[in-house]
Amino acid sequence: MSIGLRQFTYRTENAGGAMADGFARISGKAAVVTAQNGPAATLLVPPLAEALKSSVPLVAIVQEVDRPTADRNAFQELDHVALFQGCTKWVRRVTEAGRIEDYVDMAFAAATGGRPGPAVLLLPADLLKEPATGFGRRRACLGHFPLDRVSADPAQIEAAAELIATAQNPIVMAGGGVHLSGAAAELAALQEQAHLPVMTTVMGKGAVSEEHPLSLGVGGNTLGRLSPGRYLKSLVDKADVVLLVGTRTAQNGTDSWTLFPPRARFIHLDIDHSEVGRNYEGLRLVGDAKLTLAALAQRLRGRRKPAAAVAGQIAAARERHAKEIASLLRSDAVPIRPERLMADLQQVLTPDAIVVADASYSTVWVASYLRALVPGMRFLTPRGMAGLGWGLPMALGARVARPESPVLCVAGDGAFAHVWSEMETARRTRTPVVVTVLNNGVLAYQKDAEDVKFGRHTGGCVFAPVDHAQIARACGCRGIRIERPGDYLDAVRAALAVPETTIIDVMTDPEAYPPITLFDDSLEKVRRTRS
Repeated sequence: MSIGLRQFTYRTENAGGAMADGFARISGKAAVVTAQNGPAATLLVPPLAEALKSSVPLVAIVQEVDRPTADRNAFQELDHVALFQGCTKWVRRVTEAGRIEDYVDMAFAAATGGRPGPAVLLLPADLLKEPATGFGRRRACLGHFPLDRVSADPAQIEAAAELIATAQNPIVMAGGGVHLSGAAAELAALQEQAHLPVMTTVMGKGAVSEEHPLSLGVGGNTLGRLSPGRYLKSLVDKADVVLLVGTRTAQNGTDSWTLFPPRARFIHLDIDHSEVGRNYEGLRLVGDAKLTLAALAQRLRGRRKPAAAVAGQIAAARERHAKEIASLLRSDAVPIRPERLMADLQQVLTPDAIVVADASYSTVWVASYLRALVPGMRFLTPRGMAGLGWGLPMALGARVARPESPVLCVAGDGAFAHVWSEMETARRTRTPVVVTVLNNGVLAYQKDAEDVKFGRHTGGCVFAPVDHAQIARACGCRGIRIERPGDYLDAVRAALAVPETTIIDVMTDPEAYPPITLFDDSLEKVRRTRS
């Protein structure tokens, strides 16, 4: 009998958790991932930690040893409650078959309610063999999120509207909570009606169109040399009111809490009361982003004039950056410059495309040099913990959630090597994604950070040569090796045209680095000294 569940079998539990994460982010539904007890359960810790930090609702069902053998050193017995307490919202063990339905509902309510996140349900193996009893009492559907939409206090919304309406230079900083709430349309309406410049965090990328005349792109520690937002920093510097929406105001998104001017006043909108005011004290808007932004826009209608001067400043900054970066975007250098690859990828993007970036440099290349075409366009990154290896499995989960959308993944060679085995998963499940591997033979972020901090890097940052395209072909996927920049765009277009997973292994420049503020001047100085 079919109960409407699809089993999507992974090769490793950590990748399975990342697949569930990608599915949840795109579908708006809590995803379920399962694991056996012991070592399999321990591999769920990294993806659950990512989901906790990124506010993604997952329900993990984890097997435990038979109840009569508990605390007797049974095979692969482990204290799973202690294991998962630090990386989830909720952990419970079911001991009675008649309570399973109750606990399943509790798990989904914990995952999707309030600030979303992961929940773990522990099931002893012998319980799974008992006859089901007491089912059918519960009817509520608790698997979607946000589970309960609650608007912020109307009086606080009115106060926020007054603060924005009377501000000289207000800006908005939008985080991943905008996507989790499905509030992109409401944020775009607020941007348009109140004439507000909007910057996003990396996780908030796509919350507004980056082609809108009042969009500032991605901010935080990605505002280094050659960043599209570098010449827009002056707008942030003179901000007198900052509206924070769905952001944890974390270190990277605020450039180590130096991004905003000290004199600015803050309004912080978030579903999690403990995040509001954590790093920037201000007016508190605790509630769902979608409802609260709609109410805020209504109260601001007609109270702010068009920001022609600001739009002109943004246009001039964009033009200045375009001239500065132009040679890299069309570079024919070998090894290939990642900026050229991003320019080519931009040509194939459509509003419904989903872009997934693995951690480290891949995230920053995508955040900096690809543009969101419409409000709500999705760019997925493992930004909560920034663990390597999330790219391919997260892309697979996203494609399952939205099979009609093209999914393009960018991963460094260091990250991609974590999940080679999941190419077999892609082939077996017929889940086509296009993966660009930036193959530069080094752990580039680690190498460059070591150079900046210590003046040199260790040998552990350098890899032996690997042909990822050949590995892909061995797994039954399409594998293409690119050594000349002029061949890349055609390879991507061909990959999008076939219903197979394609790995495009691109030989990239190991000396290239994206616009991270930490590296401004410092990295080049170290390199000159070393040479």
